[in-house]
Amino acid sequence: MYRPGFGGFDPDDPAHMYNMARSGMMRGSALRRFDEYFRCYPMVMAPGAERPELNYGSKIFLPPSALQKISQLHVQWPLMMELVNGEKDRFTHAGVLEFVAEEGRAYIPQWMMQTLQLDVGDMIQIKSTSLELAKLVKLQPQSVNFLDISDPKAVLERAFRNFATLTRGDVFNFEYNDDVYEMAVLEVKPETDKMGVCMIETDVSVDFAPPVGYVEPSKSSGTSTPRSTRGGPAGGLPAGGLLHNQGTMAQSINYDAIAPNATTAAAGARAVASHFLAEGHKLNSKKGTKGPSPKPSTPVPDSSSNTIPAPRRRVNGPMPLRLPPNKLFFGYEIKPVKTDADKEAERENANKPHFAGQGQTLRGAVKRKGEGDDKGKAPEKKPSEGRRLDGRKK
Repeated sequence: MYRPGFGGFDPDDPAHMYNMARSGMMRGSALRRFDEYFRCYPMVMAPGAERPELNYGSKIFLPPSALQKISQLHVQWPLMMELVNGEKDRFTHAGVLEFVAEEGRAYIPQWMMQTLQLDVGDMIQIKSTSLELAKLVKLQPQSVNFLDISDPKAVLERAFRNFATLTRGDVFNFEYNDDVYEMAVLEVKPETDKMGVCMIETDVSVDFAPPVGYVEPSKSSGTSTPRSTRGGPAGGLPAGGLLHNQGTMAQSINYDAIAPNATTAAAGARAVASHFLAEGHKLNSKKGTKGPSPKPSTPVPDSSSNTIPAPRRRVNGPMPLRLPPNKLFFGYEIKPVKTDADKEAERENANKPHFAGQGQTLRGAVKRKGEGDDKGKAPEKKPSEGRRLDGRKK
């Protein structure tokens, strides 16, 4: 019976009626939670076919009797369990995958046994609980090998399919490309006294801390361009940035020498086009001539004059343009595109005759047709007649 001032039940108070309905007092039985003790074993010892992927998750196996007890209770679904090691004062959370374990046994992942500091066959307390949906999880890789994964977001999304819960302080692992990666849970949100969150049907954001053993790379300028020492009170960079120590870019690369119409480029083109550059020498030179005698082609030992000249570098066209890193040069001459009128003028010039004069002889006289034809002919010789030894004519 309700007595004012003594804090009893007030049937006229809606809040009291709501709390009584939630507690189950109106149904005649108080709300109870599942709370049992089991001997824990690793997941690899579970009955049935071997399923190594069950080690990379947060779901456990319980006996069928646990399902019968849970069905008689009013618990929240999806079913969440709190695993407690009272001797080490450590706890974590897990979901239930199947009720196929032997009576009195519970099979849990190996990483969960390490987190709870349990050995095979140790007693563990398992009780039902409720967790909030995860909003944020901050993780820290336990090795720098995690940085080798090209798409960690997709890898973690696939790994979290086997996880029902995450608890702050857990060090879980997952498999990717035949490698096992360990991950520590540093922070979960929303924060509660249970320090755990539910990972089923929720949109969670993941934040990463630097991996264990990661060293920040030293920062460098990343350019080999020489720095100018001019300007500035301390002899550093000027206000406008880096300056070239030789003026403009055209001067620094000596553009006048490497341009296509430069003298050096033209000489290189002539050198490639010509195949005979040395002086000629007669094979039978006369004695007493003042000209230099030909040099022997075979080197003579102990002679300093017989030195092999260095090969000349022949270049056809402009010299190669070598610029420092991160530099561009747009100084080449612009040649306009030929129009139809320019092409027509070139064709007319090509059709015009280039040699219209008359040929002349060295004597200065013009040779006429028909003249001098008989002069060049030698007199015909008559065949000689034979003579007799006695002087008579035939």
